[in-house]
Amino acid sequence: MLFVVGLAALPARAAAQVTAGLVAADETVAPGQPFAVAIHFVHRPGWHTYWLNPGTGVATSIKWTLPPGWTAGDILWPAPQVIRDRLGDVTGNGYTGDLLLPVTITAAPNASPGPARLTADVDWLMCQNVCEPGSATLALTVNVGPSPVVNSEWSAPIRAVLSRLPRPDPAWTVTASRQGGTVVLTVDPGPEARGHPAPASLHFFSDDNLIGFDQPQQIATDREGGYLLRLPVSPDGPAGATALHGVLVSAQGFNAREPALRIDAPFAADAAAAAPAASAPAAAAPGGFGLTLILAVVGGLILNLMPCVFPVLGIKVLGFVRQSGQDRRKVVGHALVFSAGVLLSFWVLAAVLLVLRRGGAELGWGFQLQSPAFIFGLAAVMLVFALNLSGVFEFGLTATGVGSGLQDRSGFAGSFFTGVLATLVATPCSAPLVGPALTAGLALSPVQSWLVFTALALGLCVPYLLLSAFPGAVKLLPRPGAWMETFKQLMAFPLYGTVAYLAWVLAGQVPEGAFLNCLLGLVILALGIWIYGRFHAPGASPGRALFGLIGALVVLLAGAWIGWPAPPPPDAIVWEKWSPEAVSRLRAEGRIVYVDFTARWCATCQANKKVVFHSSEVLRAFRSKHVATLRGDWTNQDPAITAELQKYHRSAVPFNQVWLPEHTQPELLPELLTPGVVLKAVSSG
Repeated sequence: MLFVVGLAALPARAAAQVTAGLVAADETVAPGQPFAVAIHFVHRPGWHTYWLNPGTGVATSIKWTLPPGWTAGDILWPAPQVIRDRLGDVTGNGYTGDLLLPVTITAAPNASPGPARLTADVDWLMCQNVCEPGSATLALTVNVGPSPVVNSEWSAPIRAVLSRLPRPDPAWTVTASRQGGTVVLTVDPGPEARGHPAPASLHFFSDDNLIGFDQPQQIATDREGGYLLRLPVSPDGPAGATALHGVLVSAQGFNAREPALRIDAPFAADAAAAAPAASAPAAAAPGGFGLTLILAVVGGLILNLMPCVFPVLGIKVLGFVRQSGQDRRKVVGHALVFSAGVLLSFWVLAAVLLVLRRGGAELGWGFQLQSPAFIFGLAAVMLVFALNLSGVFEFGLTATGVGSGLQDRSGFAGSFFTGVLATLVATPCSAPLVGPALTAGLALSPVQSWLVFTALALGLCVPYLLLSAFPGAVKLLPRPGAWMETFKQLMAFPLYGTVAYLAWVLAGQVPEGAFLNCLLGLVILALGIWIYGRFHAPGASPGRALFGLIGALVVLLAGAWIGWPAPPPPDAIVWEKWSPEAVSRLRAEGRIVYVDFTARWCATCQANKKVVFHSSEVLRAFRSKHVATLRGDWTNQDPAITAELQKYHRSAVPFNQVWLPEHTQPELLPELLTPGVVLKAVSSG
């Protein structure tokens, strides 16, 4: 026979807020076999207790007193919920209502038949507007017999909780990476998961306080049904964490059974995946890092075909011959010293890059390719270089003369410094192809960056080494001509392709409104470059050149200001996908529900978002009233949204609804919104 005895060691008033008992799934247990028991909490309305990582509270704990040889496992924590105060502020992670906290007990292998007493000293913290500690000594007697006998009252409830505990699901692919003060969690469905309802109201709960429990979590979706969550790191989290541990909860579950996924994902290494430029891949190519080095060598070779480099290729080699007096060994020696100068110059650039990387790491600028600001900056740099190759503007050529002066120095010193300046001074028009190597290095490990720069240098040196060994081959070189300018402009298009790829990456990292600003910013940056090229062309008068420089700087700053993807405000609205079921569920919780039907091609919709949902007053009101926000995206045809519009005699967007508690019909807002209109609608609820 099973009985439960609860000896509450707390004041009578506190005991009334949360009551506790000890129950078991089996009345009779077998020796040496595990069985499930549970702490049964009943919370008064408005009161809660806390999860494993409580946030501002204290997690429930149990101290067991068991017969000799019996063992107890840890609490098997069900998926928690976000705890909010009356103003809607997040205060912790925990539970409300009727709760079972399961624990696995294993009987001793030599347990004697008959009754066995289990005792649990349970401590918890219970809170509403105030918090009170709670504790109880709970006792449970089970029978030991040859085979288990289930408890008809508690077996089904306990096993139901056990079946819904957070656990990994192979139907979902989970990856995580850390970007300074942000952890990026991606969850992608496999074929088995796509047939189930889409997860909704996603929220990640961190086991170890790595993620700030009270900070907003940004959620984005992709076309394949996957999710990307940007999770703010807590300043009090564990230092040096190498993995993300916790629970990802969905209001609708992740499949037919699981309401939550168990997440144990090691952080990925530094991202190194970006589109390759023609000369310097921005990251490891699909064939691996070996292919990346091959492409870097090819990029170095391409540098020699730039209009300001190629014409002097043969001249430099003939200079080696003159200096060495036709001695083949001295010719090769000069070429080797020249190559050493090129290598040194590229290694200096690599060293500067490492210093920048270290400074960036100290600023929390890790995993750069997951940083929207870095992606935008990289796209802007690639766009500038592409415009240069297209002839929109030219890098200055005044420094070329400095390198030409050293070209005439005698001895190996002259060859060495010529090699240094061949990269840094005498070939300024190769900057559009060296620049991508600099930016690419920010996305690679230090060793990989150094190898890429070395490969670029070797590619630049190869023609000189070959021609110094076979000086007669100079006659085989094609004559400089118009073909070189055509080739230069052709090389711009791989860079334009890289800009397009980076824009695609950016689209998955920022909200659609911010992404539009990024694109407009790039267009304005291109306008600034055009102004510079138009008014600062070679031969322009000083006044015209100054006007072009100042005008270009002003427009470039405007483009950067408009396009720079600043982090969203801490109280930014997180939109959940609209559905009639979501409206019903949120209304059942007694919340105000704001529904925004919109489309990307709707200019009025974009204006409403800019004016209303960036208003600090609106954001503050939504937060204080705990307004639920749903968005129906009508960019593509959606029969459900079409039916909803027709239901209210509408045929176009924008269309905004406000569902107030106790109201059977929504309040319909006008097409043109202002903060005042929205505040008035939600304030009446």
